[in-house]
Amino acid sequence: MMKVAIYVRVSTNNQETDNQLSQLYNYIEKTEDWELFAEFKDVRTGSDNSRPEFDKMFSAARQKQFDVLLFWDISRFSRSGTLFTLQRLRELEILGIDWHSYKDPYFSTMGPFKDVVISIMATLAKIEREKISERTKAGFTKKNGKTVALKSGKAVGRPAIPNDVIIRVKKLLADGVAYREISRRVSYKIKFGKIKHISIAQISKINNKL
Repeated sequence: MMKVAIYVRVSTNNQETDNQLSQLYNYIEKTEDWELFAEFKDVRTGSDNSRPEFDKMFSAARQKQFDVLLFWDISRFSRSGTLFTLQRLRELEILGIDWHSYKDPYFSTMGPFKDVVISIMATLAKIEREKISERTKAGFTKKNGKTVALKSGKAVGRPAIPNDVIIRVKKLLADGVAYREISRRVSYKIKFGKIKHISIAQISKINNKL
């Protein structure tokens, strides 16, 4: 029997949660040689982009605790861009774990369209990476030794977020680094010399402006 993990990302609507999980459970029961291993559920609240269960699921995957990951659809698996999504799906493949989208059955490592889908996603990820790089380069210039926005001629993000921090976050996003990991890595000085780690909300705001 193949051990199957379920990952869902839902709003605070209990009916939506129950509906998704119920259909995914039924799908597992009807699939020969599948058995439920665990359920990982992240609840989306407002602008919060943290996904502790997503991270927990990947931790279990790296320990080879399950064989297949089943999710509702690709938008519920990841909303962090094509590049990030492709990197996470590739990681699962490298770990020897299959994945399958319930609502988009062609989007799966277990179907005939696997190579086509991966090829298209790889192309889209490359385009996304190039666009982020171009926008990062085109949106800034040097003035008196400082990086400034071309439109306003003023330092971007001051006083809240220094320019070099914004640029670093954009580069990490382009590399497909998860929000939580970016928050852990990136910090900057605020008033009185205190050190502040960039928040998930700030990273999301930067990402939405790309």
